[in-house]
Amino acid sequence: MQKLTESDILLLIQEDEWMMEILRAAESLHLPDWWIGAGFVRSKVWDYLSGYKKRTPLPDVDLIYLDKNDFTGEENEFSTKKEESYQEKLANLNDSVKWSVTNQARMHLVHHTKPYKSSSQALADWSETATCVGVKLEKGSLKLTAPHGIDDLVNLIVRPIPNYSKKYSYDQGLFKKRVGEKKWIEKWPKLKVLS
Repeated sequence: MQKLTESDILLLIQEDEWMMEILRAAESLHLPDWWIGAGFVRSKVWDYLSGYKKRTPLPDVDLIYLDKNDFTGEENEFSTKKEESYQEKLANLNDSVKWSVTNQARMHLVHHTKPYKSSSQALADWSETATCVGVKLEKGSLKLTAPHGIDDLVNLIVRPIPNYSKKYSYDQGLFKKRVGEKKWIEKWPKLKVLS
């Protein structure tokens, strides 16, 4: 099998009507600097590379955006009132998934880093390189962001982001525990976990 490119990934998504419905719902909110990331893209690619005809269920759809002006005094909350209102609007548009909407303008506090300049920069701090991939629909055109590239994603490699232990004060045991809790090896046996 030939190695997937970014264009191939976008084509897989474009040909998936369910994914396009999700993206159209997200686009309708007109959020600044938004992306859908994590399992939405990752699972699609891993399902394809594993030869699965049926979609592996997602626990949620992670929609991120960056707006420094839409929260006050809620920086350390699990979800802000605005994020919850977006989740409700999205559920009304498409209730086939559980929506998780997070403003990345406040997530630097969780990650103990400098404020993010973009959602893509925030996405780069998600735990595994294969998870740090996002897609969005912009004026009818699909866009992909992959701050760590797509090599690990398309080669079925699970590894922590660079400086993982420094950024999260985690040791490799906690990384392996996270991978185990996600049951990724059970779902996609061809995966290779590198730490």
